[in-house]
Amino acid sequence: MANPAQATGASDAAGSEKNAFLTPLFTDRRVVAVLGLGFAQGIPFLLVYATQSAWLVQAKVPLATIGLMSELTIAYKLKFLWAPFLDRHDAPLLGRWLGRRRGWIVAAQILVALALAGVAFGDPAHWLAWTVAFSLALGVAGATQDVVIDGWRITVAPPERQALMSSWAEIGYRVGNLAAGAGALYLSDAYGWRAAYLCMALLLAPGTIAALLAPEPPAAPLPPGGFVETVWAPIRDLLARLGPLAVPVLALVAGFRMPGYVSSTMAIPLFKTLGYTNTDIATVTKLFGFWIALGGTFLASAIIPRIGMMASLLIGTVAASASHLALAYLAWHGGHGGAAFWTFAVTVGIDGFAYAFASIVLITYMSRLAATEHAASQYALLTSLCALPGSLLAGLSGFVIEQTGFTWFFVGTALIGVPVALLCLLVARRHGPMEAPAA
Repeated sequence: MANPAQATGASDAAGSEKNAFLTPLFTDRRVVAVLGLGFAQGIPFLLVYATQSAWLVQAKVPLATIGLMSELTIAYKLKFLWAPFLDRHDAPLLGRWLGRRRGWIVAAQILVALALAGVAFGDPAHWLAWTVAFSLALGVAGATQDVVIDGWRITVAPPERQALMSSWAEIGYRVGNLAAGAGALYLSDAYGWRAAYLCMALLLAPGTIAALLAPEPPAAPLPPGGFVETVWAPIRDLLARLGPLAVPVLALVAGFRMPGYVSSTMAIPLFKTLGYTNTDIATVTKLFGFWIALGGTFLASAIIPRIGMMASLLIGTVAASASHLALAYLAWHGGHGGAAFWTFAVTVGIDGFAYAFASIVLITYMSRLAATEHAASQYALLTSLCALPGSLLAGLSGFVIEQTGFTWFFVGTALIGVPVALLCLLVARRHGPMEAPAA
């Protein structure tokens, strides 16, 4: 029988962790602000990508054209090119009133809303060029919003607060994704696509209110420079601070999400191949998956301060990669007599929990790597470095599955995590304590 004192102590510790996560939402306006700003970040991407593809199919746009239009999200991978200018210069008009970070946030949100309205008043069935133009503008505006909000988050809170800030930002982002995904689809069925996109533009309001109420961090005194100096300065600073660890740290960032990017491309095709309906997939991946992801987010925010950054990264990459073995099992089980619905739900739960945990750990690590004066630039560079290799490799996933089948494909994506785990150990050993190199 358990010792009552020990049981009480465990209960108190769990309650303390919960309070440490929830209390700042009511006592720290930075946390409230990052929740609202994260919600605004979660809206644009799907509306220029997955959700919009449903509209394009309905408008009978050829599938080849729809595939090409997915490249309109390229701004999210190239945002590091203009991020340095956002670190150095104030937004026109708004910068004088709100400060550099918040001025750019509100300016970006205005542009996102205008681009959404532009897409809303288009008609892809009869004038696709209009939709393409405003979708491209939406991608650029959404990527810019990401840059300036991430820069604000990193600058406004100290490193030890970044795990908490990242967790609440991720929660807001996932709610925004839910609104732009399932919410927009429901609205389109009920009221049409124009009303759905206009409602999404209105949903940016909480993010704008959050920006207006958020504290403005002091602007870094960066000297004016030409184009080359503006772009090169944050890269030079990051490489100088990392020193001999630059190559392994950047390789770690580039490879950390690679297994997830490669596997996620073929997850839904696997589910469809196994015979699950769109309703099954939406219920499990969106609704059930949302709550599972919150659990992974909470665990990451609690564990990082306790065991350190690099140890958390190691756990994150091992867990996220190993979770693909659940997908491999689902593929094998489905091919040998059929997989039960609960097997499908458990598989998605394992993968979603591990993915959410790993995401928070990586976001926190990259936030700590970014220097305050170059926060937007360096974080944008790191996120682009994180996304690009996996995205490129994901393009080959269909060819691999044609040769190996789903089961061995997901086993392979799990094995991609092995060299990433070794990089974690290498960086931790060479750096000393299991923490990120100081900014």
